[in-house]
Amino acid sequence: MAVEYARRGLVGVLTPQANTTVEPECAILWPPGIAMLNARLTSDKPTIIARLLDYLRDLPGAARQFANAPIAALAFACTGASYFAGAAEEDALVARMQDALGIPVITAATAVRDAFHAVGAVRIGLVSPYPDDLTDAATRYWAERGFTVAAISRGAMSDGAFHPIYAMSAAGAAAALAALPEAGYGAVALLGTGMPTLKPILDRPFHHGAPVTSCMHALVWRCTRAVDGLPADRESFLDFVRGDEWRGRYAARMG
Repeated sequence: MAVEYARRGLVGVLTPQANTTVEPECAILWPPGIAMLNARLTSDKPTIIARLLDYLRDLPGAARQFANAPIAALAFACTGASYFAGAAEEDALVARMQDALGIPVITAATAVRDAFHAVGAVRIGLVSPYPDDLTDAATRYWAERGFTVAAISRGAMSDGAFHPIYAMSAAGAAAALAALPEAGYGAVALLGTGMPTLKPILDRPFHHGAPVTSCMHALVWRCTRAVDGLPADRESFLDFVRGDEWRGRYAARMG
């Protein structure tokens, strides 16, 4: 069923409660004819790890916020939860959700995985905005997925801000990307759905010859392909990396 502002399809996006990046980056990245409904993932747990695990394990309840809206895909815009839960738990939950909803359920982490697969990357480079424990969990997760983390560059978090990751700047992400050493990787991912990544990708779509993506960038690409019923293929991914289709929307949004 088409709706007025989503003639190609409507995506339900689940966003961590304090994240300030998901909706703005989605607004730039969605192509014409695809729109989103957003709902917030919430938890009152006192630690980051506990909140992240709540977000993933409460996914079925969070998805009920969309009621009977005709969403064509469900997007989980949080990677930290996948890292701490692990690939097996993530895959099992996604399978149950897809069986229950009858639509594609795409996590930010599995979208990045599909981007890596699209270009045949086995060795990968990562730009992490995370503290050490979450970076270590991310490294384990990508190893579970069959990838070799060849290099990691860490961004400077904004200490004392309302949130150390969500308050990061695109300039900081770009500096961390520039600092990622050459290590023979086949693709690079800027981790986290809260770090602003679109300008760094536009300015440096290929780093040492490897395509650069991010969790939100890959998630929108993967959801768009799912809504259109098309494969997550190399050509469409590299087109999205180059940014020709969304560059103008970025310029209009940022002024």
